[in-house]
Amino acid sequence: MCTQIYSEVISVTKECKEGDWVEIHYIVLEARERTGDIPEDTQKVPLECWIKGWAVEEGSLGEKITIKTPAHRHVEGTLTRINPEYTHTFGPYARELSTIGEELRKALKEGN
Repeated sequence: MCTQIYSEVISVTKECKEGDWVEIHYIVLEARERTGDIPEDTQKVPLECWIKGWAVEEGSLGEKITIKTPAHRHVEGTLTRINPEYTHTFGPYARELSTIGEELRKALKEGN
C-alpha cells in the first residue's frame, strides 16, 4: 500500500497541467555572449534563470513549456519543478540592524 501511494505521488510530480505552479529554467546569455566587464570565472559560464509561474500548457519534467509569471509575462523554458516552494530568507540575525526602526522613528520625530 505504501509503495503504491509513493509511486502515485512521484508520477504526479513528474507532469504538470495547465494552471499548475511550476518552475522553469533557461539560458539568458551563453558564456560567449557575456560582457568582459565581469569577473573572469563568471565570464566562463552562461547566465541562467530559474523562474516560477503558472503553466500555460501541460508538460513533463525536462520538457520545454511556457509559463505565465505573477507579472503576467509569458516565458518559455525547461520544466524543472512542480509546486516549487520559496526558499529565500532575509539572512542571519544582524545585531547592527536591530535598532534601526527605533532610531529612525526617533530621528523623524525630532525632525532630523
